[in-house]
This record gives sequence, structure tokens and C-alpha cells, in this order.
Amino acid sequence: MIQLTDGAVNAVRSAIEGAGQPVEGLRIMVEAGGCAGMKYMMGLVADVNPSDIVVERDGVKVYVDEASLLHLEGTTVDFVMGLEGSGFTFDNPKATASCSCGKSFS
Repeated sequence: MIQLTDGAVNAVRSAIEGAGQPVEGLRIMVEAGGCAGMKYMMGLVADVNPSDIVVERDGVKVYVDEASLLHLEGTTVDFVMGLEGSGFTFDNPKATASCSCGKSFS
């Protein structure tokens, strides 16, 4: 399953609270593209698909479709802040290669 660090949970919770509209949680998915072949996609969602897999930690819900879960199984999602900016990172044990930005993999 997907793991969320404390930093990721806090970042998602903050995004949900600041959304200004009802939000169910965060969707994480994988699509073809990016410089390494596959790319991570994320976004807040108000509507969920009944077939979604739901990962919940400390009241924060993350929704993943079955096809994306094949690529994300075992991934740890973190939110980091650094000199070059802040953002979500993915530690994906299924990735055999990734680009320097960390947003795409193969």
C-alpha cells in the first residue's frame, strides 16, 4: 500500500482546509508521460470513484485507481521544504529510473 509521511499528511490537510470548497481528499495517479516514461499526478477531489482504493492516515484520505496502484504499491509520499522549493516527493520501490525532478519514473 501507499505510505504518507507526517509532512505529506500535514501538507494535504492544509491544502484541503484552504480549498474553499468541499473536498474528499487527494487523488494520486500515474499517467504515461514525463521525461522518464511515467509521471505522478496529484490533485484534490470532491467526487470519488467507488472502485478507488482509499488510503487513510490521521483523517486524510488518498484515492488511487487500481491501474495506478500497480505502479505505486509500496511508495512513500513525503512533502519536503528546501532551498530550491517545496513539494511532494515519491520514494517508489517499483521505479527502475527517474528524472532529476522526481516527478517521473520508469
